[in-house]
Amino acid sequence: MRIALFITCLTDTLFPDTGKAVVTLLERLGHQVEFPDSQTCCGQMHFNSGYRRESLPLARGFAASFDGYDAIVSPSASCTAMVREYHGQLADEAGDAGLARAVAEIAPRVYDLSTLLADVLGLTDVGAYFPHRVAYHPTCHSLRMLRVGDAPLRLLREVRGLELAELPDAESCCGFGGTFAVKFDAISTAMAQQKVDNAIAADADYIISTDASCLLHLQGYIDANNLPLKAYHIADVLAMGWGNI
Repeated sequence: MRIALFITCLTDTLFPDTGKAVVTLLERLGHQVEFPDSQTCCGQMHFNSGYRRESLPLARGFAASFDGYDAIVSPSASCTAMVREYHGQLADEAGDAGLARAVAEIAPRVYDLSTLLADVLGLTDVGAYFPHRVAYHPTCHSLRMLRVGDAPLRLLREVRGLELAELPDAESCCGFGGTFAVKFDAISTAMAQQKVDNAIAADADYIISTDASCLLHLQGYIDANNLPLKAYHIADVLAMGWGNI
């Protein structure tokens, strides 16, 4: 399969190794992965802040950059949800019939990594090895918008050496919420504390998720408080084989 990597802004700037892990994993599984260098932001941060008009050129740029691929994969559930759920809405609001057609053709082929692997490719055992106890945090966008279901858990259960801990109150938000973390920092921090405390109570070494934004928020709280936990992207876990851990 010819797959395009939609890296996303946050992964590109702060978690580049996660982007590399996606490529490593998919190439190991026999797929051709390409990186369209014309890609930019999907427009999520503009859209969520009320700048819908400013989001429109970014939606047009996405459609142009990712045309022609069998699938587009992203290490971000929230950015995937932006493309699948809201690019068409932006096109309709602008009365741009050409963009609406392009989005209708491309958006259904945009997947977060766990959905692509487990539900599209039908793979759960990807040959990963990660000998640690982990707790899985289902992000708001993956849970409520993409409805990825148990795809990430099915993948994690097949990782050799991995012990999956049950995370109390797993479906609660981590507190990041984009600009929410800035506008309501005290509430945001309290929510991160609850999530981290629950992972530590589950005796987890790692808290695993599908969104770099959640991981950034949680790792920031962990580091600030010198806690015995590490936030890790599911792509980083799945790319781990017997020879690289």
